[in-house]
Amino acid sequence: METSPWRGIILKCLSVLLFIVMGALIKVTGAGDQPVPPGQQVFFRSIFALPLIVGWLLLQGKGQLYEGLRTDRPVGHFFRGVIGTTSMALSFWALSLLPLAEVTAIFFAAPLLIVIFAGMFLGEDVRLFRLSVVGLGLTGVVIVMSPQLTGPAGADHLRILGAVVALGSAVFTALAHIFIRKLSLTESTTSIVFWFTITSAVLSLLTIPFGWVTPQGMTLVLLIAIGLVGGLGQICLTSAYRHADASVVAPFEYSSILIAIVIGWSFFGEVPTKTVLSGAAVIMLAGILIIWREHKLGLERGKARRSSTLQG
Repeated sequence: METSPWRGIILKCLSVLLFIVMGALIKVTGAGDQPVPPGQQVFFRSIFALPLIVGWLLLQGKGQLYEGLRTDRPVGHFFRGVIGTTSMALSFWALSLLPLAEVTAIFFAAPLLIVIFAGMFLGEDVRLFRLSVVGLGLTGVVIVMSPQLTGPAGADHLRILGAVVALGSAVFTALAHIFIRKLSLTESTTSIVFWFTITSAVLSLLTIPFGWVTPQGMTLVLLIAIGLVGGLGQICLTSAYRHADASVVAPFEYSSILIAIVIGWSFFGEVPTKTVLSGAAVIMLAGILIIWREHKLGLERGKARRSSTLQG
């Protein structure tokens, strides 16, 4: 496919917007007189995203659909599904407990944790610069969470739980990316997306004994919308990285905090505190520094390969 950086950037920004809108829908359905539990939200997110993903693959040709269905590592997809579904459920739970912008800021810890886990589980060389930047980013996470974890004795225990759950989601998201890196050695991106959607839909059914509600009227409409919006967001995200390098589009992930602030303030009356904004800024700085460093190292590796080719 012909690369188009601007198209990749637009698709990335659109995916960010769609995922924040999905988060807002999750907040709405997770509140009220008949709150929908996270496991049931995961089911609707997965099952109604599936037709969009299948349709998207068909539009690209029957070969792409076959590529999405074909797999040589079903066990790997299963474990990736377990980790990813856990992350999704925790994130949905966190959204019902904390403001949208605050949850979004804590989620920014995931790319930083990926660096640590890549060194632990993939044997990647993590040097002092990246460790220092990760430390900076995690300091930002502590700043965001500090009002919940260091508040007075009478602090809102649900907000404390929300902060811990959001961080747990970031941890599982980072672990999911480690599984994806391993799978991507032999599996296509379409296969990873397709089988995760299937696995998460099936696994979410295991939460039925813990209490599902019978959605009616607007709640049912919003739950279906969660799946459709999430599926479209996934398609935009996957397409973005096909049109442009990761180093080009990845920094636009941080536009999500601005969108989350606008939507949170407009629809939920949530005004982020200076502490949340300060911590988010520190995390964003760390994330951008890591992206910049990876881009620079990629250029150096490419230059070294070209040099060795010419000498050979």
